[in-house]
Amino acid sequence: MSGSKGGNDPVILATAGYDHTIRFWQAHTGICYRTVQHPDSQVNALEITPDKQMIAAAGYQHIRMYDLNSDNPNPVVNYDGIQKNVTSVGFHEEGKWMFTGGEDNTVRIWDLRTRSLQCQRIFQANAPVNCVCLHPNQGEIFVGDQNGKIHIWDLKKDSSEHLTPEKDTSIQSISIDPMGTMMSAINNKGTCYIWTLSGGRGTDPVKVHLKKTFEAHSKYGIKCLFSPDSTLLATTSADQTCKIWRTADHTLMTELKENTQRWVWDCAFSGDSQYIITASSDNMARLWSVETGDVKKEYSGHQKAVVCLAFRDEFVQ
Repeated sequence: MSGSKGGNDPVILATAGYDHTIRFWQAHTGICYRTVQHPDSQVNALEITPDKQMIAAAGYQHIRMYDLNSDNPNPVVNYDGIQKNVTSVGFHEEGKWMFTGGEDNTVRIWDLRTRSLQCQRIFQANAPVNCVCLHPNQGEIFVGDQNGKIHIWDLKKDSSEHLTPEKDTSIQSISIDPMGTMMSAINNKGTCYIWTLSGGRGTDPVKVHLKKTFEAHSKYGIKCLFSPDSTLLATTSADQTCKIWRTADHTLMTELKENTQRWVWDCAFSGDSQYIITASSDNMARLWSVETGDVKKEYSGHQKAVVCLAFRDEFVQ
């Protein structure tokens, strides 16, 4: 996590949730330097564009895009016409398109290179969508729904298959490591699954092999996320913790616990995998040392639960 604040490559940390604001923080000092109002609804998910020019906020029946390099308080792009909550948002690695998932049972792809604000492609999941994850090959989208299915949508062939790790559960979060060799999912019971991934090059589809199932948390699971160096997996839960697991042997390395946190909703690693930031129901975000479990910084200012964050501390080439 470098301390530089130069040019258009600052460290960007944004948090949002139920108080209808998006807050931008100096990650190293804990100072909030910008607050954007999001009056229409709570914010369910945040994602920074690959070029670090804008941030997308997913809310109830819409996505709002805000400029990161100005103080403009208003969204610069609005995507509307969606039913129910948008729960997930992300981008193609070159910023060509955005993908979203939501409680209207769909995953949508939005072309960012055209002026059209209509979505170009829709995938029907037949159940509310909790999470959407793009494979590093940029050609397959993994979708977790409330019926416990993980759908694999092949964008080139426009076909899909699915797997059901456990019936009568809800897939809350999916993560694929940057190398594209592992996938993790966590369900509402706190059960975590790890698969090895193979294939996925050219027209070869990704093949999924279940490697490990374990109880990451005894309560509701919310988020799972691989570290940038692929050596760690973070899981968060309603049990007031974020846990850091080693991917080599799936053993617990660190438990990040603060008794006031209540639900830990979201997390993001630093680019060097040494630190992690969490968002929680006590209106706070926190920066932790992955190795020691110590809180290095607290980000205080939200009036209600912080349920999502976006963090980027690497330089854009």
